[in-house]
Amino acid sequence: MKTKAIQLLSAACVVIPAAVAQTQERPNVILIYTDDQGSLDMNCYGASDLYTPNMDALAKKGVRFTRFYAAPYSSPSRASLLTGQFCRHAGLWKNADDNNFLPPEKTTIAERLKQEGYATGLIGKWHLGNSDELSPNAQGFDYFFGHRGGCIDNYSHFVYWGGPNRHDLWRNKEEVFYYGQFFAGINVTEIKNFIADHEKQPFFLYWATNMPHYPLQPQPKWLDYYKDLKYPRNLYAAFLSTFDEVLGEVMLFLEKKNLLENTIIILQSDNGHSTEERNHFGGGYAGAYRGCKASMFEGGIRIPAIISWPGKIPQNEVREQTCMNIDWFPTLLDLCGIPNTQENEMDGKSLLPLITDNKNQSPHKELYFDSWNQWAVIQGDWKLIGNPEDPTNPESITKADSLFLTNINKDISESVNLANQYPKVVEQLMKVRKTYLSTLEK
Repeated sequence: MKTKAIQLLSAACVVIPAAVAQTQERPNVILIYTDDQGSLDMNCYGASDLYTPNMDALAKKGVRFTRFYAAPYSSPSRASLLTGQFCRHAGLWKNADDNNFLPPEKTTIAERLKQEGYATGLIGKWHLGNSDELSPNAQGFDYFFGHRGGCIDNYSHFVYWGGPNRHDLWRNKEEVFYYGQFFAGINVTEIKNFIADHEKQPFFLYWATNMPHYPLQPQPKWLDYYKDLKYPRNLYAAFLSTFDEVLGEVMLFLEKKNLLENTIIILQSDNGHSTEERNHFGGGYAGAYRGCKASMFEGGIRIPAIISWPGKIPQNEVREQTCMNIDWFPTLLDLCGIPNTQENEMDGKSLLPLITDNKNQSPHKELYFDSWNQWAVIQGDWKLIGNPEDPTNPESITKADSLFLTNINKDISESVNLANQYPKVVEQLMKVRKTYLSTLEK
């Protein structure tokens, strides 16, 4: 019997082996989450000053999204990704600390795939809970190598915040030490080892790289390559190309192992680019989009996203419909021929019909965002932000902007607040927001 995924793909005249429903022949999955990569920071997205051939190659071999959303901060974004839920439903709308973390009872994509015989691994950044009880191993990952917190120095592997600093590098639940070794290089070794250890069974690898998140510590060759770019764009660009280079190394390894044809690869950023002091107050690129990381404006939540599976889904195509990171969980279940037993709990929708046929519409009527005191609702082209922030120009937000209404289609830069001009639209979106809040657990 054909699975739902096979039926959908067959309808789109895309070939997929009928044996995909059998565990041993299901596709592998590599989900790559970059960190603080700007809305348009990839050559194929229009950043002509960037050299990103390996990311661009994924786009040429797959489907690239231009209106794809995530939360404006690291932890809520990752919680939504792994659970398929809006961050309020996922239980985390602030960055993780001792009091905020991904609730252990939440079902993650790693747990679901593990139930179906997948080997599950996380290499890189967790940022959803610091204790053993909240670690990746407690949330469905067979193997974890990386840091539990928000960011580390790439050579000492100490937390990169104000003091007191602490070491933060782990293999599963054991602290490990690689002083002086470049974190990205260690990650590549870990990724190769994980793939080699599990190439005879389907695997799910969540590669949550810490690049291009601060501290910006690119390889010297890329600093030289971008020597003519202005500061701090030169530092940011060099670090992003450093990531692109290690991505190429992983792709070459998959090719040598003859695994590319049976591996689904997803690449996206967790949120927009950072303008924090630790990031030299900028360096990323959002084009006409207003805002950045920490903002509900497009530059904070609209991010680059690509899915590639050569020979099984369309290649070198673009989708402009509204989608979100919550959609990857159900999409991957469809592609892997796995029943979605959490469908009633998920806010995400399978993108498979849209991936296979550009004529299909977005699966979402509304999207919801929360971050500390900020919130937003998107319904079609209308977007309402509550308590908006714009770190790129804080003075541009006044008390009169506590409710900020825009029409994204007509004003992509979100330059004018239309709340006073369209009070009925504000009223409608406030009702939508209220209905959403009523669904939250008490």
